[in-house]
Amino acid sequence: MLPGKKKSVIVIGAGFSGLAAAAVLAKDGYNVRIIEKNEMAGGRARVFREKGFTFDMGPSWYWMPDVFEKFFALFAKKPSDYYQLKRLDPSYKFYFGKGDSVEVPAAFDGIIKIFEDTEQGSGDKLKRFLDEAEYKYRVSMNEFVYKPSLSFLEYFHPKLLASALRLHMFRSFDKHLKNYFKSPRLRQMLEFPILFLGGTAKNTPALYSLMNYGDMKLGTWYPMGGMYKVVEGMVSLCKSLGVEIFYNSPVESVEVTERKITGVIAAGKHYLSDVVVASADYQHVEQHLLPMKYRTYSPEYWNSRVLSPSSLIFFLGIDKKLEGIEHHILFFDEDLGAHAANIYDNPAWPEKPSLYFSCTSKTDDSVAPEGMENLFVLIPVAPGLEDTEELREHYYRIILDRFLKLTGQDIRDHVVYKKSYAHRDFENDYNAYKGNAYGLANTLFQTAFLKPKMKHKKISNLFYTGQLTVPGPGVPPALISGQIVAGLIAKADKTGKLKR
Repeated sequence: MLPGKKKSVIVIGAGFSGLAAAAVLAKDGYNVRIIEKNEMAGGRARVFREKGFTFDMGPSWYWMPDVFEKFFALFAKKPSDYYQLKRLDPSYKFYFGKGDSVEVPAAFDGIIKIFEDTEQGSGDKLKRFLDEAEYKYRVSMNEFVYKPSLSFLEYFHPKLLASALRLHMFRSFDKHLKNYFKSPRLRQMLEFPILFLGGTAKNTPALYSLMNYGDMKLGTWYPMGGMYKVVEGMVSLCKSLGVEIFYNSPVESVEVTERKITGVIAAGKHYLSDVVVASADYQHVEQHLLPMKYRTYSPEYWNSRVLSPSSLIFFLGIDKKLEGIEHHILFFDEDLGAHAANIYDNPAWPEKPSLYFSCTSKTDDSVAPEGMENLFVLIPVAPGLEDTEELREHYYRIILDRFLKLTGQDIRDHVVYKKSYAHRDFENDYNAYKGNAYGLANTLFQTAFLKPKMKHKKISNLFYTGQLTVPGPGVPPALISGQIVAGLIAKADKTGKLKR
């Protein structure tokens, strides 16, 4: 390396966190290369197109738009430089039973009316609940979320400690909701982001009511063309900053000498680098790529982690237009608590699952042929379960039956394209531990400095980012994770800690 020249960085994985880290490091003058296992960027947010249908393969909710704005602003850019957003109205729709559905409007006054009509006095309670959630959101974003959480000492400040008490870190989301609302229906409407993004209301800190603020106040959005437009924007940004991306390059091993990675072997090629950022599955890198003596965590440690759900997903092309269907639909006509127990308490395939549908063709004509619809159907399920074609077909029939029962529309003879995706696909495509889809659950004992560390303890130039480290699962946290690790590297470089 020439005197005064910035170090070279290898980023393993081109998901949201890897792309974010690469962009920030390249902006700071580092020579950055991304090594990606698959044929395209995006990680779990890949896309595919078949028979005129476009399907986002993973994330489908665009929440917390301020996080995206803050990221692109680092480069004097805006999201609109890369993709166009549309606010959804209604934001989403719940089915609680046949003839019993609720559309949640974008306008907050409309949400207040739904709550008040369901439970007298709950409109004012929702205002207080969300005022408190806004405080949590602002404090978390400004004081907590962007910290690397390498030590609890990062939070040992009177201002932060005082804030922590108001953030309800030690109260469960379930108890917090029951302080405000008696109606099980209203509680379900506020709990659903917790289940679908990694926890139950009973084991998730009440801090995460901040997600309700992000939903009901900041809005539910959609990037026209699909969520992959965000990935394309980030790839374009990275390339404009000089980042090189190597696709179809699964990492086979890393070479470690005297506590430093000296080389990365991927698809038969040898890459040299001063710094390595692992945006791939943390457990896979730890347990399968590193020599045993350099592993920080044991197999028992990983097995004891509470993982967020895996998912059984169906991508369906429908040859007709559907009635009464919105962009986001949640079927909560069955016992949500029993389904959650099958994910976290007694891992098993659920007998009567809750269902999530995304029909982006309701908003975007470009993602399906004229007169047709694309349906993304997701069932959150426990990680590590047996995944067979027979089980997938069993749940496919359940989906068709429930769709007919609740919407009055029989689509079984109108499916012109069908693809399923579950545990073994997550494992094969992303090396996902136990086929997890989201990362670690947001439990109290897996928050902040209690998560697997971003900085490797035994290898001085290895760092981690993504859903199994801070701040947690989801697209906005992944964007933040990439920024945090880039700052951590720059700080280590500046203080000379990368030279050991």
